[in-house]
Amino acid sequence: MKITLKLFCLISICSLLAGGSTGCKTISADSRLEPQAILKFSDLPIPTGLKPLPQVSYAFENAGSRVAVLKYQGRANIDQLINFFKEQLPMYNWKLINIIEYGQRLLNFEKEDETCIITIQVAGFWNEEALVIISLGPKSKGLNKKTKEPVK
Repeated sequence: MKITLKLFCLISICSLLAGGSTGCKTISADSRLEPQAILKFSDLPIPTGLKPLPQVSYAFENAGSRVAVLKYQGRANIDQLINFFKEQLPMYNWKLINIIEYGQRLLNFEKEDETCIITIQVAGFWNEEALVIISLGPKSKGLNKKTKEPVK
């Protein structure tokens, strides 16, 4: 009986210390996310608070095209991130095509000759962190034309 009580007390104290050391941060629904000052591409705003993951990201740009898979992670509310991209990208001439929400969220945008897919998913044990993946590339040319021959 004494061992069980001591074990209970020890577990309780450890739980309190672990919870107290991490702290609690609530994000109100009214607070807005702001774009970061330094961007990889000038027309792809990233919310403050998200840190780039350069070791798992890739970007290439030349005179004619851009290709990138940019990954960011940080504490952020998923709904606020969706609203951020829905509000900010049209300011840079991106047109929202659709949003797919099932587990992770996919936001599809396009410009004249480029597409951008933004994937937002939970990336933490306690659902406090978000992983944002921005995939950018040129649109396929000629796929909209109807042809009689199959694509090989």
